[in-house]
Amino acid sequence: MAQQETDEQINDGFAVDTEDCEERERTHRERGSARPITVVGNPVLHRECRDVTEFDDKLAALIDDMFASQRAAEGVGLAANQIGVDLKVFVYDCPDDEGARHVGVVCNPVLQELPPERRALDDSNEGCLSVPTAYASLARPDYAEVHGQDADGKPIKVRGTGYFARCLQHETDHLYGRLYIDRLSKRDRKDALRQMDEGTPRYETVPND
Repeated sequence: MAQQETDEQINDGFAVDTEDCEERERTHRERGSARPITVVGNPVLHRECRDVTEFDDKLAALIDDMFASQRAAEGVGLAANQIGVDLKVFVYDCPDDEGARHVGVVCNPVLQELPPERRALDDSNEGCLSVPTAYASLARPDYAEVHGQDADGKPIKVRGTGYFARCLQHETDHLYGRLYIDRLSKRDRKDALRQMDEGTPRYETVPND
């Protein structure tokens, strides 16, 4: 997910992802190498990714590269298929609307259905590293819960409000082959693609053949 232009501790069953953020993010990033970002039209972005089944050194190295790639592109969330890897894993380094920073990783995420009373919609602008330079208003619930596994394969639950809730929904969508522009009206999708065509990404991308 693009930044708008304008041992894990557990609490109440949910990951505490707001502690030691700077150190944890830097450790991943400095071990990893930034990779170019895939953009809309690349097949890996438009199909459901494979489940993570091996929680090994190869996965750990991928997560390090994802944090490095996210920072290089100045993003707040990144799914594995955005660097061309067909696996259900995303990383995030994202603030919520109260200014708290959240840093973490989720494998095999599943977005939880919300009861009607939790489905207050926020129609803020949304952007995506895989649709560079484009933004559009998109209504999403302002609270989200994602269940999955951490980098060691242990069960994990992550929750967020506001902008961070949007990030969790956005990145989970990616791993099931859906971009945010797929949720827009035909008119708004066309406008977003026009913005992309007219803009110049500030980070390296993978050209579509």
